[in-house]
Amino acid sequence: MHKILHMAPQNYAGVPYDFYKMHLACGDKSRLVTYHKNTINFPEDVCLDIPLPVHKLASFWRRKKVKIREQVPADKSPYFTPKNIVEKIYFNINDFLKKNKVEGAVNRYNLNEYDIIHYDSGLDVFRDSSLAKKWKREGKKIICCYYGSDLRIRGLIKEMDDISDLIITSEYDHLALKKDLHYVFYPYDPSELPARRQNTGKIKIVHSPTNRHYKGTELILSVIDKIKAVKNIEFILLEGMPRDEVLNIKAGCDISIDQVGGTMGGTGYGKAGIETLAMGIPTITNMTPGYSQWLPENPFVVANNGEELYSKLSDLISSKDLREEYGSRGKLWVDKYHGFKSVDIRLKELYKKHNII
Repeated sequence: MHKILHMAPQNYAGVPYDFYKMHLACGDKSRLVTYHKNTINFPEDVCLDIPLPVHKLASFWRRKKVKIREQVPADKSPYFTPKNIVEKIYFNINDFLKKNKVEGAVNRYNLNEYDIIHYDSGLDVFRDSSLAKKWKREGKKIICCYYGSDLRIRGLIKEMDDISDLIITSEYDHLALKKDLHYVFYPYDPSELPARRQNTGKIKIVHSPTNRHYKGTELILSVIDKIKAVKNIEFILLEGMPRDEVLNIKAGCDISIDQVGGTMGGTGYGKAGIETLAMGIPTITNMTPGYSQWLPENPFVVANNGEELYSKLSDLISSKDLREEYGSRGKLWVDKYHGFKSVDIRLKELYKKHNII
């Protein structure tokens, strides 16, 4: 039995929690500590509930950083540095204010007993990485895991990069950003999903963006308007809803659109795409030619622009057999590549290769 601790800023899309559940299901001891409470009702293990700035100035600064990152070559992931003295002072003060809460949690939950520390998003609870550096000095193994915008927009935290024993990602485009990344599929357990409901009325097409800018929602809406002019469909846009309601609505849909033509969201799929595939719903997303060919037994309907989305939607709407074919392939694919046992085997292979176990 291995003792594996996950440290994550938030339970992004429930993925850190799925890793935690996978470790437990595969016989290891594990905990997940999140710094900030997630906003979409995903479950928590230990949440420090550190306040996350949500005021207008904070939102403006985050949007500005996205624009700055969009000007950097797409094949580069720079090291993170505070953009100005104000941001640097903010991080220093914030680290000081949460010090007692963090140290209390380390003692209360006996976090020092864990031998393998996963830093989901490659970020320590302190911006100076002091807790991670302490654990590294004590001989613990440090693993950084990147999920998406952490690497694309924020960049690498140099102190974390320097002490990492293993760096993994679940995003294909990250492999071009850093040479020593190792790909690991997200673990996923479909048992949480509601039963699929057969639809006998209009064809229902669903899209559930967490960020319209990243998912290309405006492009998707424009294509849907054109489809509605010639096809008898119902389009469902799900935003800002409790997750159990989202999953229940999706279970009655015929086609899902994950993302097409978005910016800074990468290409491919995320948790939402896995969920709809696991329900047996044909799922449309964008992929570069290299990604589409690289992904083993690719089960997605690939559309990279408005014309392709219109064409692929038209084909799926017109053919029940095609929808069932993609739906059946998707369910089997999720179990084969994202199942707990499969992902755990891959992760343990990397542990052994990098002398972590």
